[in-house]
Amino acid sequence: MEHKASLKEIAKLFLKLGIIGFGGPAAHIAMMRDEVVTKRNWLTEQHFLDLIGATNLIPGPNSTEMAIHIGHEKGGWKGLIIAGLCFILPAVFITGIFAYLYKQYGQLPEVQPFIYGIKPAIIAIILGAIFPLAKKSLKSTELIVIGLLVLLGSLFNINEIYLMFGAGFVALFLAHLRNRKNSNLNSFLPLTLLQITNTTILSATNANLFWSFLKIGAILYGSGYVLFAFLDTELVSTGLLTRQQLIDAIAVGQFTPGPVFSSVTFIGYQINGLTGAIVSTIAIFLPSFVFVALLNPIVKKMRKSKSFSAFLDAVNVASVAIIVAVCFDMSKDTLTDWRTILITVLSIAIAFGYKKLNSAFVVLGGSLIGYLLTLI
Repeated sequence: MEHKASLKEIAKLFLKLGIIGFGGPAAHIAMMRDEVVTKRNWLTEQHFLDLIGATNLIPGPNSTEMAIHIGHEKGGWKGLIIAGLCFILPAVFITGIFAYLYKQYGQLPEVQPFIYGIKPAIIAIILGAIFPLAKKSLKSTELIVIGLLVLLGSLFNINEIYLMFGAGFVALFLAHLRNRKNSNLNSFLPLTLLQITNTTILSATNANLFWSFLKIGAILYGSGYVLFAFLDTELVSTGLLTRQQLIDAIAVGQFTPGPVFSSVTFIGYQINGLTGAIVSTIAIFLPSFVFVALLNPIVKKMRKSKSFSAFLDAVNVASVAIIVAVCFDMSKDTLTDWRTILITVLSIAIAFGYKKLNSAFVVLGGSLIGYLLTLI
């Protein structure tokens, strides 16, 4: 049974997640699951999984879209807007402060000792959330095989959108074979994958910034790193941004909480000051609100249809497999010495041993231990 939520409760939760949400989309989704499934019982495990699958089928930042989905489920249109804004704005505000300081002084403040222990703690949070999600999503041998194939493909750096849709279509085909008479496979119209089109050289006007970032928000699949690869082509090669500024924008995106796409606030500020930051931020996130508003009502209909349900189950398994692959890649980059390994082991023990403990304490604990260990 899913509990009701007021708009005030939605605002309070996503404002908190926007402030403490370090570690990227996988960690954000892990924190959301902890809050809305385990603690508040706003959504069932299956419903939460279905929403994860849905966010992976559309372009844009996954964790932001997940927040918007949950807001829509619990508070309708008002909930959709409140959840999205409350999750995005803390990151945008913090990034804006860094953008101002960077423009004034030409460098970022030294925060490395404090973020040293955050990444290992984030791995524990993701593992703590992915374990029950995996148990729920792996309903059959068929789905286990699909999940393993997606995991393998993800580890070999195959584009996640191909893996996601590929898993869904394989499941649809198998469901069609099992039930030819009742299959509505022929009525299935897949979402069109939009290709990134080449743009003309940008000038530093707010109108051009708006349309450029609106386009990116509307067609970009994948993580923040895909965003940065595109920005390198879009802005660095046209001379609007230096490569060092882009690298620093990536750094800001990593050590600030909330969605990585808030780095666009930093970039917009460097190009055109405060108005550039505001325009760029609105443009990059606006498509997510529109896509979720259009997609959310369809998710429940998909679950009721046998063929769509098979598609959604496979997409859910693929989503879990991709998060596991992200976790594996994070561990390769993060677990570089005995200190980070120790923080990870302690964080995993706490995450699994004290499941009701707020994930913010795991993040803060990891940061504090990391800072103390760097003094040794």
